[in-house]
Amino acid sequence: MTKQIVSRGCALRLSAFVLLATVLVSVWPVAPAQAQAQSDKVVAKVAGVEIRESDLAMAEEDMGQQVQQLEGAAKRDALVAYVADVILAAKAAEAKKVTDQKDFKSRIAFIRNKLAMEMLLVQEGKAAATDVAMKKVYEEAVKQQGNEQEVRARHILVPTEAEAKTILAEIKKGTDFAEMAKQKSKDPGAAAEGGDLGYFTKDQMVPEFAEQAFKMNKGDVSDPVKSQFGWHIIKVEDKRTKPAPTFEAVKEQVEQYVTRRAQAEYITKLRETAKVERLDKK
Repeated sequence: MTKQIVSRGCALRLSAFVLLATVLVSVWPVAPAQAQAQSDKVVAKVAGVEIRESDLAMAEEDMGQQVQQLEGAAKRDALVAYVADVILAAKAAEAKKVTDQKDFKSRIAFIRNKLAMEMLLVQEGKAAATDVAMKKVYEEAVKQQGNEQEVRARHILVPTEAEAKTILAEIKKGTDFAEMAKQKSKDPGAAAEGGDLGYFTKDQMVPEFAEQAFKMNKGDVSDPVKSQFGWHIIKVEDKRTKPAPTFEAVKEQVEQYVTRRAQAEYITKLRETAKVERLDKK
């Protein structure tokens, strides 16, 4: 009945600020994990080389999902073992002069530059994400939201018009709408809630349903309405102007947006002040 399927049946109910998340620019991580333990103590030694807490932090970032399912001592053992393997293999590589090879040196230079870029962008992003900057973005987004209307409605979905008319007749006789929805509706998610779809905007429902619901008044029950999902009986529970979320509720999203925007702008400025000379094209 909505334009996409969600866990609560046909209704698609977006949070008031999901729009902001859709405009986040995905350039670099907002804040890559830093190998900075408060107490960077030595936790192990291998071949005379110390393994510190900061090494485990970097190893966890590098291993990713491989250690996510582990916990406690098992996870820590896996991280220590990984770092130990890296150290032992690196020593073996040095012994075999792998580190003297041209390819190795080229890769080291690239990795160094990439790491320098990432740390610089983290720094620039943090500097930009001030309370003043974040609140300004929040206020602009709230203004853009405007006075969009929402309806809260219940519905009963059945496959045929005849069945819908029979149910409507029972409701007009005084049968509770929510109870009828639980018993008769073919929308299992909403039926369990007495047909309640929560609040939704007009564009979140298929056109036939939305047109009917938004022209009704609070408390009204509709005649059967046909859509691609079947026949609906709609009851409007409430109508309101879509409320904006509080700043605190979306602060994390706003911070990500401000941070990534600052990072993108910084790179754009660098591009504008430097010349990239292509030698592989005429």
